[in-house]
Amino acid sequence: MPPSSNAPRRTLLLTGASRGIGHATAIRFSSAGWRVITCSRHAFPEVCPWGAGPEDHIEVDFGDHDDTVRAIAEIRKRLVNDELHALVNNAAISPKGAGGARLGTMDTDVEAWLHVFRVNFFAPIMLARGLLEELKHAKGAVVNVTSIAGSRVHPFAGAAYATSKAALAALTREMASDFGRVGVRVNAIAPGEIDTSILSPGTEKIVDQQIPMHRLGTPDEVAKIIYVLCTETSSYVNGAEIHINGGQHV
Repeated sequence: MPPSSNAPRRTLLLTGASRGIGHATAIRFSSAGWRVITCSRHAFPEVCPWGAGPEDHIEVDFGDHDDTVRAIAEIRKRLVNDELHALVNNAAISPKGAGGARLGTMDTDVEAWLHVFRVNFFAPIMLARGLLEELKHAKGAVVNVTSIAGSRVHPFAGAAYATSKAALAALTREMASDFGRVGVRVNAIAPGEIDTSILSPGTEKIVDQQIPMHRLGTPDEVAKIIYVLCTETSSYVNGAEIHINGGQHV
């Protein structure tokens, strides 16, 4: 959808856009007239109806430090007027055991733990630091997607995933302090049980017994909060972690 005014078109860089919250976020921003640049370890799918096409998609493996550095250089080349108005760090991985079993602290091997942290924790700070000048020029915003599992032990999310999200929440506060001094706001959202294709068996018990609203959240309900954190509506919000969980932990 074209911009609704003559103002310069704003640009979002979004990781993990192919499904769930990421897909809903891409739709939300695009519908508001933003240009959405997506990052994924997969090539742009030929069957995807996304209007921007491959020119606004960058293939990158965030588990590989050197490839992440390469992708940042490529992103900078594609930005108009050296401006990036928003960065949403949504990409994340959560390894499972045999049959989809939860991996705890005693059965997660070190290499898996390192891989999770490279994708879930180090990639967000690498992207934000690598694109800092572009964010500064636009007085932009960063949103890190943490998780309900980052603050309490979750029955399905593994230990590596949970601790990486807890670290990302702490990183958000540190970034808000540092980046805020140069005009870039940094916040986080912590989704709870959201209706996506990766829900684990047994989620219905959590919905029935632990969530006062007795329903799952929708990806668009999360995307709307991400959008608010990237716009003037939240111009004095910095260093917050907004929990989107239907009251699961009240």
